[in-house]
This record gives sequence, structure tokens and C-alpha cells, in this order.
Amino acid sequence: MKRLARLLATGGLLAAALPWLATPSASAAPTPAYLRQTPAWHRCSPDRPAAYECATLKVPLDYQRPEGRTLNLAISRMKSENPAKRRGVLLLNPGGPGTSGLYRPIRTHAEMPKDVRDRYDLVGFDPRGLGESSPISCGDLSEAEVGAGGAYRPETFASDVSWARGIADKCRAKSGDVIPYITTRNTARDMDVIRAALGERTVSYLGYSYGTYLGAVYSQMFPARTDRFVLDSGVDPGRVWRGMIQASGTGAEPAFERWTQWAAERSDTYGLGATPEAVSATFWALVARADRDPIIHYGEKMTGDDIRADPWLFFDAHGASVVVKSIKASADKAPQPPGGTAPGASGKGADRKGPGAQPPLGGIRAAGPGVDAGGASEGPDAIPAGNATAVYWAVVCGDTDNWPRDPEQYARDAARDKVKHPLYGDFASNIKPCAFWQRPLEPATPMKTRADVLTVQNEWDPMTPLDTGQGLHKALKGSRMVLALGGEGHGVYLSTPTACANTPVNAYLSTGRLPAKDVTCHNPPPTPDPEGAGAR
Repeated sequence: MKRLARLLATGGLLAAALPWLATPSASAAPTPAYLRQTPAWHRCSPDRPAAYECATLKVPLDYQRPEGRTLNLAISRMKSENPAKRRGVLLLNPGGPGTSGLYRPIRTHAEMPKDVRDRYDLVGFDPRGLGESSPISCGDLSEAEVGAGGAYRPETFASDVSWARGIADKCRAKSGDVIPYITTRNTARDMDVIRAALGERTVSYLGYSYGTYLGAVYSQMFPARTDRFVLDSGVDPGRVWRGMIQASGTGAEPAFERWTQWAAERSDTYGLGATPEAVSATFWALVARADRDPIIHYGEKMTGDDIRADPWLFFDAHGASVVVKSIKASADKAPQPPGGTAPGASGKGADRKGPGAQPPLGGIRAAGPGVDAGGASEGPDAIPAGNATAVYWAVVCGDTDNWPRDPEQYARDAARDKVKHPLYGDFASNIKPCAFWQRPLEPATPMKTRADVLTVQNEWDPMTPLDTGQGLHKALKGSRMVLALGGEGHGVYLSTPTACANTPVNAYLSTGRLPAKDVTCHNPPPTPDPEGAGAR
């Protein structure tokens, strides 16, 4: 060994070939200050459990200039109640982008089995730019500007372009010095700051919806720090972000076909048609009629575009049947059926007058326990709509440079998809503010590093459809997937006590052992509708 060392040293190769023999270099870079913080924990609020603690960290606005401007990063935790079983921390993200996660530990503590949660301190945070983490704004936005855009029509496309350009201009004017740094990659870096501040070598993670992409990016940027990761309701990394919004259009079509079959089997209850073809014809006749002459529904005019403006309605067969029956009654000037769709009365908690007002932000939403159908977090202080909108577009436009810059490209795509995916395709492909956003500061994260993580997916997820969850699983080499056949809704694990995915996820979080192969389970049959309308 000594002779070999002398030979290598003679050739100037010793340090490179045998680094374990070298003396640590005095010029080794010191640990950055942002990785040497100690949180000052305090009780979050007197009306919250004493065990629920909060703190604020400082993170660089620009990690390429760590000594420059900083942002606040609000974090929270509920410590393990059994230190003897504690493994580490479980970082939580409910989705978004634009959804607070600061209050997530309270809900997860209430929903997660004790023998699982005893292994972790449950840690939440508001991602940079959101809520209590140096919130950004796009200024005063109108109700239309808070939305995700409308249907494509050639005669109104110029207004659509003005809408998209106007939002981009407002965001740039109000927060242009910060918005370029509100990205998934920087949020992943912030997650690693949280890990370091908590004194942990690695971090475990439970992320829903957008949180699956955030977790995937972290696993690629910090593979040695990635412990037990559960990615629930998957975002396909290959489709960020325009393709994920367009998935709302493609994913709605099989759900619509499934609904027509369901409603036809219950034609005596809903009166929409005795065959799937007849149910479909009833729906599209209502759309055409409302386009000719808007339907007055609960005192408001409803166009055909309004009727098809919710791509997620048909994933809830019962809710869709109630809604369409109610609109049909309004069109026919007939009495409203019991349980009609006045605002707040239709579907699974959605606040609809029909298939719904245009969702406030399109494509990706929050998921999991403690998040309602509209994607709102369970925190006591609602995030102002302008803040959520600013973060949403900052991430969706700033993560990737694959957004077309030519408005006419959006017009062509929307016209094409209105034919291919008539329910929602043109909404999804129409122009977005990203057409006028500044170029990203860094490229999207390639999924090249092995990631031994667990992905979880409902078969009938309206917001991250099955094929996008499968895309996430395929992109993360080494991952395993738990698929809940028959599972409905956005968010699987802990969504209900009887969700079939709970068992394999609990086992993984408890032991760290991935299933030997992908798992397919069957959700219990839906609860029968108390009005005798069939299963929900």
C-alpha cells in the first residue's frame, strides 16, 4: 500500500485516486449560515393545542447569492409522543401550488394511526411566497383574474390574450423582484433548510397532489437526504405544467362516459336517459340550448360554457346526476327536484350552480384530509386569493420553459382540443399568463436518479388523473405504486378510515420497506345514497 501511494503521489494522482488518505482541505467550503439555524419554537396560538408549535426560519431569496436578500419560512410541528419509537421528522405538504401547509400537522395528527405518527415529528410549512412565508401578491385582481381562464371562442380570443397578459403584467409590477424565485426547485431547497434546522440527517415526507412533484424534485436534488417518501395523487413530471392542466381535459372524458352509464342505470331516479347514449345526448342538448339562450338557473344566467366549465364534476357520478337533473329542470321551467343545486348543495362539497363556477385555479389542487373540494386548507386564517394566485402562476410559469410564447399557438391548440376533448379541452389549452411570463432562471428537474419512494393513486382522481399518477411512478425509477381501484376523489391516504391504501402506506411509513411489487387494492363499495338514488 505504501509503495502504491508513493507511485501515485509521484504522478500527482494521490489526492484524486485515494481521497481517503488525504488530509481534509483547509479550503473546504464552510456550511452556509442558512443551514446552521436553530428554530425558536413557540406555541402557535392559544386556541390551538399546546403541542402545536411554530417557528420562522430565514432562507435565501436566491440560493446562488446566499448572503443576499432573505425570505421568511414559517414552519410548524407536533412532536412524537413516544421518543423511544421516534425515527425522525415527516414533512407534510397538502398540494397547491398556492395552498398553506402550516396547519397540516394538526390534521395529520388527528387522522394518522398513533403507532405510525409516534415514529415522527409531524412538520408543516408555508412554501415560500405563501401565507406566513413572505407572501407575494399580484395586486388587486378581479374575480375573472383569480380564475384559470375560460372557454376558447375565436370571437373572444383577443380578450383572452388581454386577460393573460394583464395578469402577467400585474404580477411583474407588484412582485417582479421575488416571483422568479418562487419555484419548485427553490421550495425543495427550503425543505432541506428545514431538515438541517431540525438537526436531521434525512427527512421523510408525505405530499399530496402538487406536493408529489415537490417531493419528486427533492428526491432528485437531495437523494442522500431522502428517507421515507409517500407521494399521493401524482403529478407527471413529464407534463409540468401545461400538460398537467391539459390533463383536466383528457381525464374528464372517461369519467363522463362512466357517468353516463351510471345515470342510465338509474334513469327512473334522474330522468336523463335509459342508455348511456341517451344520457350523453341529454347533456349536450342542454349545452347547445344554453349556448343559444342562457338558462336561468337559481336566478343566474348559465351558458353552455358554464355547464361544461367544471372538468371534475363527472368523477362524482351521483353529484353530476343531481346537477344535470337540476339544470334540466331549470331549462324546462319545471320545479326543482329535492336536493337541487343551489350554491353549496351539489356534489361532494363543491359550491356549484351547475357544473360550477370556473375553478379559481386550474389543473392542480390541494388534496388529502383536511382539504375541502375547492382545495382550501384547514387553517384559521384564509390565504388571500391574490396571494394564492400569485404563487400558483409563479410556480406553474416559472418551473419550466415549455410554455408557448406565441398566442396563436394557444388558439390553434384550444380549437383542436375543443373537438378532441369537448368537455374541457379548450379551457385547458387556452392561453394562460405563462405566455407572457419571464423566462425561468433554471430548467426543470430531470428525473434521472433512483428514488425508492411510494406513490399512491385513486383510479378516479379528478385533478391528477390516473395516467398522470402512472407517469409519476414511471418517472421515478425504484418507486412502487399503490393503486386504489374504484377509488374516487383527490387524495387517497387517510382520506377515509376505510381507504384500502391506508394499510400499505401505514406499513411503509412504519417499517421503511417498500412493497415487493406494485399493489392494487379495491376500495370498499360506496355508501348507498340515503335518498335511494343509488351509490355515490
